[in-house]
Amino acid sequence: MKVGIVGGGIAGLSAAYELSKGGHQVSVFESNPELGGQLATFEVGGGRVEKYYHHIFSTDYDIIRLIDELGLSQSLEWLESRVGFFCGGKVYDFVTPMDLLKFSPVSLVDRVRLGVVGLCLRRYSNWRNFEGVTAQDWIIRYAGKRNYEVVWGPLLKGKFGDRAREVGMVWFWGKIHQRFASRTKGAKERLGYLKGSFGLVVDRVAQEIRAAGGAIYHQPVSRIVVEKGRVVGLEAGSQFYPFDAIVATVPSPALPDLAPDLPEPYAAKLRQVRYQSALCLVLILKRSLSPIYWLNISDPSMPFPLVVEHTNLVDKSAYSDMNIVYISNYVAKESAFYHMAPQQLLEEYLPHLRKINPEFNPSWIENWRLFKEEAAQPVVTVNYSRDVPEQRTPIGGLFVANTTQSYPEDRAINTSVRLGLMAGERVALEY
Repeated sequence: MKVGIVGGGIAGLSAAYELSKGGHQVSVFESNPELGGQLATFEVGGGRVEKYYHHIFSTDYDIIRLIDELGLSQSLEWLESRVGFFCGGKVYDFVTPMDLLKFSPVSLVDRVRLGVVGLCLRRYSNWRNFEGVTAQDWIIRYAGKRNYEVVWGPLLKGKFGDRAREVGMVWFWGKIHQRFASRTKGAKERLGYLKGSFGLVVDRVAQEIRAAGGAIYHQPVSRIVVEKGRVVGLEAGSQFYPFDAIVATVPSPALPDLAPDLPEPYAAKLRQVRYQSALCLVLILKRSLSPIYWLNISDPSMPFPLVVEHTNLVDKSAYSDMNIVYISNYVAKESAFYHMAPQQLLEEYLPHLRKINPEFNPSWIENWRLFKEEAAQPVVTVNYSRDVPEQRTPIGGLFVANTTQSYPEDRAINTSVRLGLMAGERVALEY
């Protein structure tokens, strides 16, 4: 069977890899010059690092199994992370119960409520009971208004902007459930990272696809061709490629344009999905910004909600002793931030880094890069299960695997791998 894969991110590559193992002939079409999507890498000091910060949790069984299957387990390191919270001009450690007790921006009673709520969400598995309520309403009711205003409200707003009040409780449950499940008995957090970057997975999967006779094309797909209700191939560039089945990993609203033959009810479900766009400013610094790996920002005056210092998790010797800092922001694609010139955005951010470290000076910057992803984070609203598109579309032979289907979990490397493998298995079984 000949199968076309639209999109060379980790979901598309996983689908292609699964089908290749079954002896099927696959062709991957990626519009960018490099594979990997949000797992794509660039070079720093002789090493490779992702354009967007990444790690995995100990419960991310799908990516862990794939790493093992690809013979990369010896490169997987489990590292102790340090999570912090910037609030009121001060950085607080925010991992252990003792850290929580020392978190003075909220009262002692509220600190206890934070801990109890976090523990309950970690142990609670029936996420469907949360489907009809927003995260804001649930948090205020059970954790208190002050905890919402200081801790979780700023995190929701940082991720979803003006849409934060619409976000369903299931999304919040998934984030807390996943993060706490990866902690040790002593409440320390251990995260997984591949020595050499997750680009090793991308490279090895691509190698396996080609070794099995598959092809990888770096050109955009312009149309999925359908005849009598079934896929017959796709058009890329000026060429037609015949296929028995196609797996599309593009953002949901883009698929109806590629496949105009989709029946309207299914196409409407795809079009209604909304995304937040991602801005990731990566600073290569001569000095460390802070001792924290994952620093959440609870300060409305700061124009970004998260600072991730990658080299506080991974040994910086891999990057010629440079310090790698991601300044992350999620915004609507219509926002002024998303359309700022890179230099303008850098100048907007830099003064705020002195709030985290008063000694910071722009002279520390050895290099910097800005990366943008228009459809990065689906806006997960209440009763979102009704909006998740089925992998098998009404068009025969056309399947979908994208981040909206990660629900009830948040989108991540692990869920993208799982969705890709599931799509590959389903195509092989049905066709």
